[in-house]
Amino acid sequence: MNKEMTSSKFIKTFLVFCILLLVLCGGITMLFDPFYHYHKPLPHLKAVLTDKEYQVPGTLDHFDYDAVIAGSSVAENNNNRWYDETFDCKSVKAIRSYGATADLVYYLDRAFEHRYIKYVFLNLDPSSLTADPDNTTFESVGAPMYLYDQNPINDVRYLWNKDVIFKKIPYLLANSFIGNYDEGTSYNWAQWKAFDEETALYHYIQSPKVLDMNPEDTYHDICDQNVSLITDMVIAHPDTEFYIFLPPYSVLWWDSLYREGDTDAYISMEERAFRTLLKYENIHLYNFQDDIPVTTDLENYTDSLHFSPKINEYICHCMKDKKFLISNEEDLENSFGHTKMFSVAAPSYVKNEFGDRIKVDIIPENGQ
Repeated sequence: MNKEMTSSKFIKTFLVFCILLLVLCGGITMLFDPFYHYHKPLPHLKAVLTDKEYQVPGTLDHFDYDAVIAGSSVAENNNNRWYDETFDCKSVKAIRSYGATADLVYYLDRAFEHRYIKYVFLNLDPSSLTADPDNTTFESVGAPMYLYDQNPINDVRYLWNKDVIFKKIPYLLANSFIGNYDEGTSYNWAQWKAFDEETALYHYIQSPKVLDMNPEDTYHDICDQNVSLITDMVIAHPDTEFYIFLPPYSVLWWDSLYREGDTDAYISMEERAFRTLLKYENIHLYNFQDDIPVTTDLENYTDSLHFSPKINEYICHCMKDKKFLISNEEDLENSFGHTKMFSVAAPSYVKNEFGDRIKVDIIPENGQ
C-alpha cells in the first residue's frame, strides 16, 4: 500500500514538474519572442532581425511603422534609417529572397491589415514579373508556416522549440546588450561579402553558347498577371505612395541574359509592366537599369546582380531627388530606349573589358 502511494505521489509530482517546465519554457519564449510572433520588442531590447523567413510576418503584425521596404535579396542591404530620414517615415522590411510578386504582395497585404502605410518602396526584380502569380512560395520552400497562419495550436512548434530557447533568445539578448548591433540593418548580409571587380568576376560563369533570341512577347501574359497583383493593391490603397523601381543589375547579368536569348523578351516585359503602372497617380516609377556608370562598374558588385549597400543608399536618395523617374510616356520611351542600347552593347563591353578573366562554363560532349 505504501509503495503504491509513493509511486502515485511520484507520478503526480513528476507530471506537475513537467507541466511547470513546459509553462516556464513556453512563457520564456512568449516573453522574449525573438520572432515577434506575439508582440514587438520588449522595452530596452533591440529589434534583432536576422531571420527573414521567421521574422517578417511578426514585424509586419506588431511593429510600429508607416512604410515598408519590400523586395528580394538585393533589397536586404538597405538600412531602414536611410528611408526614415529621407522620406520622414518609420520603415520595416518585407524581404523575400526569391522576390516573387505574389510573395511580396502577400507581405504588403499583411502590412496593410495592421497599419496605415504612407510609403511602399518596392524593389521589382525582372524575375518577379515571370514568377507564378497564382501561388506564394512560402510553403513549397519550407517556410515556417506556423508563423504565417492564424492557428494558435501549431504555435507549439515555436513555444517549445529548443533552438529558440537556447540559441535565438540568447542571441537576441546578446545583441541587445553587447556589441553594436544596428537595428536599421535588418536582414543585412553585406558584412560577410566582398564587393569588388575581382569578386564579381569570380562568381560569374559565362555560357559559351548564345541561344536564339526569344520573341518580345514571350513573357507578356505572365507579366500581365503579376502586374495585376500590384495594381489591385495600389487601387485598394489610394492614399499610399508606391515607389517601384527596377534595380541596377551589373553588365555581367546583361551578358548572361543575352546568351540565354532573353534580352529582348525581358526588356519588352519590363516596359510593358511600367506602361501599365504609369497609369496610376500614386505610383512613382524608376528604372535604375538605365544607370550605366553603376552597372558597368563591377566594384559595386559581389556577383552579377547583387550590389553593395552604398548602391542601396544611392537608390534611396535618387528616388527622393526624382533621378531616373519615369513620369510620362516620353520618359518611358527614353528610359527603355537607353536600356535597349545598353543591352546590345553589354556583351561586347564584357568581352573587351574583362576578356580572358571571364570563366566559361564547360559543356559536356553530348551538348546537354
